Amino acid sequence: MSTPNRATLWGRVLVDELAKGGLEAVCLAPGSRSTPLTVAFAEHTGIEVYSHLDERSAAFFALGRARRTGEPTALVCTSGTAAANFHPAVMEADQARVPLLVLTADRPRELRDSGANQTVDQGALYGGAVRWHAELPEPEADERKVRSLRTTAARALFETAGTDPGPVHLNCPFRKPLEPMEVPGAVPDAFAETLAGRGREGAFVRTSAGTQTLEDEQYRSLVRALADADRPLIAAGPADPAALSGVDPDHVVAVAERIGAPILADPLSNLRFGPHVADKGESDTSEKLVYGGYDGYIDAIPNPDVVVRFGASPTSKPLRHTLRDSEARQFLIDPAGAWREATFTATDLLAASPGCVFERLSENAEELEDIDSNVGSGSGEPTSQWLAYFDEAERRHWDVRDDALAPDGLESDPFEGAVLATVFEDAPDPATVFVSNSMPIRDADRFGRPRDADLTVLGNRGASGIDGIASTALGAGSATDDPLVLVTGDLAFYHDSNGLLAVDRCDVDATIVLLNNDGGGIFHKLPIEGFEPPFTDQFKTPHGLDFAALAELYGLEFERVDPVDFAAAYRRSLEREGTQVLAVGFDSEANHRRRNALEERVLDRIDTDRES
Repeated sequence: MSTPNRATLWGRVLVDELAKGGLEAVCLAPGSRSTPLTVAFAEHTGIEVYSHLDERSAAFFALGRARRTGEPTALVCTSGTAAANFHPAVMEADQARVPLLVLTADRPRELRDSGANQTVDQGALYGGAVRWHAELPEPEADERKVRSLRTTAARALFETAGTDPGPVHLNCPFRKPLEPMEVPGAVPDAFAETLAGRGREGAFVRTSAGTQTLEDEQYRSLVRALADADRPLIAAGPADPAALSGVDPDHVVAVAERIGAPILADPLSNLRFGPHVADKGESDTSEKLVYGGYDGYIDAIPNPDVVVRFGASPTSKPLRHTLRDSEARQFLIDPAGAWREATFTATDLLAASPGCVFERLSENAEELEDIDSNVGSGSGEPTSQWLAYFDEAERRHWDVRDDALAPDGLESDPFEGAVLATVFEDAPDPATVFVSNSMPIRDADRFGRPRDADLTVLGNRGASGIDGIASTALGAGSATDDPLVLVTGDLAFYHDSNGLLAVDRCDVDATIVLLNNDGGGIFHKLPIEGFEPPFTDQFKTPHGLDFAALAELYGLEFERVDPVDFAAAYRRSLEREGTQVLAVGFDSEANHRRRNALEERVLDRIDTDRES
């Protein structure tokens, strides 16, 4: 490895080791101090490079790619405020367990705390939001230091994707010259032939991680609880990136069928969509036990007596409150043993991989042989009746939703939930669908009907911000050939308008569904709605922006779509190349009233059915 100076040596060794350790992609933001890293990544043929002008957008793009693949994506920036602009995405990666490797360039130590230009304290910049952070040794043609550099690279990748995956920060000090300029004697030619200089065959340090499993006694306790249950429930929250392949839906369905438990599948759980889901439109029974309309009717269902939960906290507030108020025994399965349960009502924390637990339960059915398929051994209520509650409510929920989707229903009072319903029903198979926070993800939860289709549904539900939505979606789209659909609100679209540059620079096409209700419609759900002022000016914050000009700025096709015509416009976009922005206008207050009316109609129909 012949190198002209020490900074170039450091960049090449670090990138070489990251590539050998399995890193496949990096997002680069321009800057001077990061030149050794930028040049090394640009020269390496084994790592895909995505160039971004804006650090915040770059970070969210990397977040989206890592979320979609479950593998770490690297980030590179120069020193100073550039590194601070990574912070929102790092916070989301922390909360959502997304593997990110953050590389921030820095000044040498003697220039710190000296008033030198563009110099800030970067050592522990991200605080507790990272799994691990380290300061790299300053570049030097020293065998021990280079071994340390390679080992640190291996450890950094390992820490991003461990039992509790997340972001890792390496601060990288460089001394000038930063460009690959020849400095005689800085790196002796003989050094390239040392083991440290050339590395080993493959990764310098091979890392491997095990899988967290339950002890036999813990497992038997779970089995006994399920055997005694009359009203068992499986609640699947938003999936961790690693869980996209870690939890086999067929195993969960097999367990649910064996014990007579409905599966309440969050739209981000990796369980609401797929071949394991029956077509409920053709059957009066939910054969595969996967339910998606519970947000609108869970309050009308008797409380469960045993709950098995995995994934992050459910999107559905009614479901969270039902679990909070239930006196059921609740098993929370989490691979890192983290207490991701904000209502503090879970009774048992199982520090294990949910995939391993359900695989063991499904492949050892004889361990559940005490469970009668018709009558539990607890209160004696027939399990068939327990499932009937959900079948009836689910059917009524979708009946009401279908009525609202009918042309006369849309014309009389269009609402955003109908758009989300169409997005999922007409999305290509396969497809990646990214849903923004605020109202879009809530409408996806209530109106996204389970479907036998390979849909990967993603969202930033870790810290649940509306920043970086477009960039995260485009990053996810860069990781797959599947069609990409982004559903976003107007404020989120405005907030990350810089990220739209990635459509062209990173060659990612998408159908962007822009729900424009001119401000923060979600605030209508809060008591502050009744206080005017300051509600409109300080919370709803209408902006009056015309996004056609923004789309034109980035070379995107823009179409204003009447809600009645959305389905046709959506299908046209999916069949076309390039990126289209479908802007659908709504009145946020009317939407809020419509959602409430639909929920009341579902509950009324359920009550009427039971009385008859």
